[in-house]
Amino acid sequence: MRIWGKLWKDNHMIRDMVAEDLTADTRTHKVFHALEAVCREFDLSVPIWLESNISDFKRRKKVRFTRDSFIEEIDFDCLELEVLAED
Repeated sequence: MRIWGKLWKDNHMIRDMVAEDLTADTRTHKVFHALEAVCREFDLSVPIWLESNISDFKRRKKVRFTRDSFIEEIDFDCLELEVLAED
């Protein structure tokens, strides 16, 4: 699985990376591992999955984490994850 992580501020992508997980783990675990890898690379705390995040991800294979999902203050508008490829 390949997931593209992007930081957005004022409608501009300010940072991005692709996280890849080729293990035999479940899809859910791969998504969580990718989120952790993206947050580690961007030096962020891992956001909280709200019901709206879960339904968006199930529907579109894409999710945006805004201020509501983070415990600490953030200096960007959202963190976006998008599935590029699945095994």
